[in-house]
Amino acid sequence: MTTLTVVIPATDGPVTLDRALAAVHGAMDPPEEVILVERPADLGPGGARNLGARQASGDVLVFVDADVEVHADAFARIRNAFEHDASLSALFGSYDDDPDAGGIVSDFRNLLHHHVHQQGAGVAKTFWSGLGAIRRDVFLKLGGFDQRRDDARFPRASVEDIELGMRLHAQGGRILLDPEVQGKHLKKWTLVSMTKTDLVGRGVPWLRLVLEKGSGEATLNLGWPHRIGTAASVLFLAGLVLRRSWLAGGTLALLIVLDGPFYALLWRRRGLGAAAAGVPLHVVHRLTAAAAVPITLADLLFEEWSREAPRR
Repeated sequence: MTTLTVVIPATDGPVTLDRALAAVHGAMDPPEEVILVERPADLGPGGARNLGARQASGDVLVFVDADVEVHADAFARIRNAFEHDASLSALFGSYDDDPDAGGIVSDFRNLLHHHVHQQGAGVAKTFWSGLGAIRRDVFLKLGGFDQRRDDARFPRASVEDIELGMRLHAQGGRILLDPEVQGKHLKKWTLVSMTKTDLVGRGVPWLRLVLEKGSGEATLNLGWPHRIGTAASVLFLAGLVLRRSWLAGGTLALLIVLDGPFYALLWRRRGLGAAAAGVPLHVVHRLTAAAAVPITLADLLFEEWSREAPRR
């Protein structure tokens, strides 16, 4: 039988940890081993997961974030997937469609993640460590998460899991997104924390990663509908600034049609108010992603200039 080791990074003392642990221990077909990494306190999430993985004895490592309350059947589904598919290297799931009550911004952000992962079911070219599993021998062979600290690459939760998935895919590993493997996200978002995460925590490092790896794969948040939506959001803002009602109105209509299924989800799960608020929040989310482009390019140009300057 395939054995599971759950690794939970908790070096930042998360207040949701007790709920996350209770869900793990109370699940059906629970893991044989649970490793909680709380020290050292200055260790980033990738480093904490690497530390836990080195201590693990299970055949499959299951990474669970300390703010995720796994569903009761999550481990049974993970175990079954690896036992019946020898070619499977890694698997990850999704947040559920009933996030912990945290206000309009939290509902928007968590349900957006759910929607994107539900739409992306199947073979993947990325990885997600919020609720993701990988064969331990494959993980160790890859060298684990990138925790290089000389350039503070991923000192906080960022795109270290995406980077791992890209390396795994490049080496021929098979990754599956199973949207039925779910957990409830307990994180509470504010507009400020969402924008900061989208720009500094994900947008800029994700774009740097794509440029470094030379891979602009149209998957999940990089899919064409998301690219079109981002471009439309920029044009919508331009229409507002330039007072071109036809441009603002046309692009707004396009955004509502393009993301209609997501707004319908917000309406079903949280009501009309959440659906209405979701439109401007989605525009902010996408404008933040667009802002990452000039910031990243400027950052890369400055780094290149800094390297070349001493040689002149």
